[in-house]
Amino acid sequence: MADRLAERTAMRRHRAWRRVLAWVVALVLVVGAAVAALWSPVLALEKAEVTVSGVDEYIDGAAVREIVEAPVGTPLPRLDTVAMREEVLGLRGVKDVRIARAWPHGLAVEVAPRVPVAAVPDGDELALLDSSGVRVATREAAPKGLPQVDVPLDDALALQAALHVLAALPARLAGQVEHVSADTQDAVETVLDDGTTVRWGGSSDLPLKVEAVRTLRSLDEGARTIDVSSPELPVTR
Repeated sequence: MADRLAERTAMRRHRAWRRVLAWVVALVLVVGAAVAALWSPVLALEKAEVTVSGVDEYIDGAAVREIVEAPVGTPLPRLDTVAMREEVLGLRGVKDVRIARAWPHGLAVEVAPRVPVAAVPDGDELALLDSSGVRVATREAAPKGLPQVDVPLDDALALQAALHVLAALPARLAGQVEHVSADTQDAVETVLDDGTTVRWGGSSDLPLKVEAVRTLRSLDEGARTIDVSSPELPVTR
């Protein structure tokens, strides 16, 4: 009886040790695989597998590629995509960027560009600004279809009001704007390509003001001035 009990105890111990050994082996394999992934060239970044999309004429595409291709040869698990993203965001014209690993050897880089809505005089040149007032580029002449805003760059309040008005316009109406002025933040005016002047006042209630302008232009095609500074009581002349 005692011999059987001892035998069973020994068998249980043997099975327990086998389970422990199996767990140790599995752990070693997992750690080994992790180390291999971190340091092995099997998952290294390859230049041919890096894709970049979203770059427009205002973004230095070569600079973007230089940043994201710099770690070529580094295993993907070791890539610092956060630092890479911050560096790309520092380039002019970039609003946002998404960088994702494309296993086993690539990167997918999606750039969201800043879109200029106005050209503002800056000395002998023009600063192209987006709707937030961020400089996208500098040009000697305004690109076709981009209105000029005659507001000093250092007049932040008036300039921001003018940009907000432009950003709120539907594409068709925005394409008709040739010139924008704002003596103050509450006195924004646009001149359309047919000579019509639209007085917007400030940048409040813009959806209502835009709808009033569209309605009045359809009802009174001969109006040369449309005043929607008080959108509940618009005036045409």
